[in-house]
Amino acid sequence: MSDTKRALAEAGLPSFTAMQVLGRGKGHGDLEKIRAALQQRHIDPDHVKDVIEFVPEEPRLKSKRMITLVVSDDKKELAVETIMKANQTGKSGDGKIFIIHALGSYSVHTGESGNITLD
Repeated sequence: MSDTKRALAEAGLPSFTAMQVLGRGKGHGDLEKIRAALQQRHIDPDHVKDVIEFVPEEPRLKSKRMITLVVSDDKKELAVETIMKANQTGKSGDGKIFIIHALGSYSVHTGESGNITLD
């Protein structure tokens, strides 16, 4: 999170909201990690089956961070590139980016509307 926050600030995109959320992806991270660790230690395959038997079939929800960042269209690619660069490890769990069109924005403080409220 610190790397993402720093990268966004350096890119001129310091304003965002971050929330603790629970979620899961398509994979079964726990099972994959256990298999890899056991294979790395050259554990007898029969013992691997015994250990894996105790791993729940359904992936658990895991604690994650969700960032909400609203930018003008001309800063969209910068935002995507910045977040990708700060978070991409090449492994499952790096996250997702969803781009959603916002119909407008208003500053309650100043009464302004439009892109000026996003900076």
